[in-house]
Amino acid sequence: MRTSGTSANANAGTSTAAVGPIDALALLFEGDGLAEYFGEAVTQAGHMLQAGALAEAAGAPAHLVAAALLHDIGHFHGTVTGRDLMDGGLDNRHSHTGADWLGQWFGPEVTEPVRLHVAAKRYLCTTEPGYFDLLSKASVHTLRVQGGPMSAAQARAFEALPGAADAVAVRRWDEQAKDPGLATAGFDHFRPLLEGLLLRE
Repeated sequence: MRTSGTSANANAGTSTAAVGPIDALALLFEGDGLAEYFGEAVTQAGHMLQAGALAEAAGAPAHLVAAALLHDIGHFHGTVTGRDLMDGGLDNRHSHTGADWLGQWFGPEVTEPVRLHVAAKRYLCTTEPGYFDLLSKASVHTLRVQGGPMSAAQARAFEALPGAADAVAVRRWDEQAKDPGLATAGFDHFRPLLEGLLLRE
């Protein structure tokens, strides 16, 4: 069980220096990722693996499969943990911390859908009738903490952002990826795809 975002961040940094980016990500899935997913019926790693698998099954391009797989990596970073998000009512801005952390290895085609996937939920709740009803109890709670549905002006501004359409796609897989009965491949299945997306010097 995770107890501190700060310690997880430090551990990730150590792991990255020691083993390289893909192995560092694997360690997070095998470590902090095994924690419960804030009241959902799957673990955090299980949720992220399901999102990646759903994107892959939909025939999404590699960068979107990666974004879906890694979209919640920010819950493992920062001084405000995912548990604070649920129990303390504090927005941990995991979409931004995750995107910024991933940016050391991946380009904006991967990081921006990660950054915008929370905003995409707020956008869909405003623009798509019935979308709110698809949210789990935990997701309804976090929606409130994260600012609630967008105003019409905020929705128009969101649509103009680069990566907004990709973020909406990731959000839909995110919402579906909470099925305790859905078996998925492990993290190693995605290694070749992630290796192919790493920034090259």
